[in-house]
Amino acid sequence: MLFSRFTRSIETILIVEDEPLVAFDNELRVVDAGYRVVATVDTEAEAIAILEREPIHLVLADVNLSRGGSGVEVARAASERDIPVLFATGMCPGHARQYAIGCLIKPYSAAELVKAIHAVDLLIRGKTPKAMPKPLNLYSAA
Repeated sequence: MLFSRFTRSIETILIVEDEPLVAFDNELRVVDAGYRVVATVDTEAEAIAILEREPIHLVLADVNLSRGGSGVEVARAASERDIPVLFATGMCPGHARQYAIGCLIKPYSAAELVKAIHAVDLLIRGKTPKAMPKPLNLYSAA
């Protein structure tokens, strides 16, 4: 089929973000792009609890969370369950590269967020993205 729809491996996303406006904007953008947001949470404990009970295809996580929580710990818990993580933060955590596929550096636009998720989806499926948004730093190929 010439105009076939992109087949995704990422359908469900957990958003972990402590800044309410950023969380709202991220949720709005990924839903508009056709993804299902399982939950949007701002603490490490809430995120890990959701990872334990919900089918998640991607975690989009800030590094510094509410109540002193860490997005790196969320990424560690996700990686133990073979769930890919994309950090979305102002400063990428170099010490946590083994837990995530990459990092989207704030500030980023709505289009850059969606393109980053699309690039991660391609990488998960063993394909090479043709173009990546400038604020996306990849750590590994999945």
